[in-house]
Amino acid sequence: MESRRVGILGIQGAVDKHALLLKATGAEARVILHPEELKTVDALILPGGESSTISKGIARLGLREPIQDFVRQGRPVLGTCAGAILLSKRCRNHPVPTLGLLDVTACRNAYGTQVDSFSTGADPGGESQLARMRCVFIRAPRLEDLGPAVEVLLRVDGWPVLVREGSVLAATFHPELADDPRVHALLLKG
Repeated sequence: MESRRVGILGIQGAVDKHALLLKATGAEARVILHPEELKTVDALILPGGESSTISKGIARLGLREPIQDFVRQGRPVLGTCAGAILLSKRCRNHPVPTLGLLDVTACRNAYGTQVDSFSTGADPGGESQLARMRCVFIRAPRLEDLGPAVEVLLRVDGWPVLVREGSVLAATFHPELADDPRVHALLLKG
């Protein structure tokens, strides 16, 4: 069986860490910087980083509509931290242009500044395959005002930190920094 090809938006973020976790799931990672490259992958990851920088890069590279079309075709996408912000329909606390693909409001930097970064376990009662997941938060957003079709897969302190709507997954934390491939495996089930 041919391995799945997963694109990782290469504007900013821990692209290499995502690639290593994809390899652990048996998938092939490809860096995406041009619209035509989206045609070569089965799924897409929008990594963390600085959401305004990534948003400007998406616009500069002409990727906004191609990424939106990718998702509208039902192809799976995962956004982590800044990637979750970019997938959201609404953004507050110094809003940035988003892709409008996930019916949530992302509140940027809700957990504080870089020095407020932390790691913690997810609340019990989440999706069983993700039990005991360690979540790494770095200037993380908080997801609020979830639409009716948004499913919460994990929570930390009662707040949703991993959600799914159709083929779109969004994590407010960095699974790639915990060296845990389960979120990436969930993307590939997409």
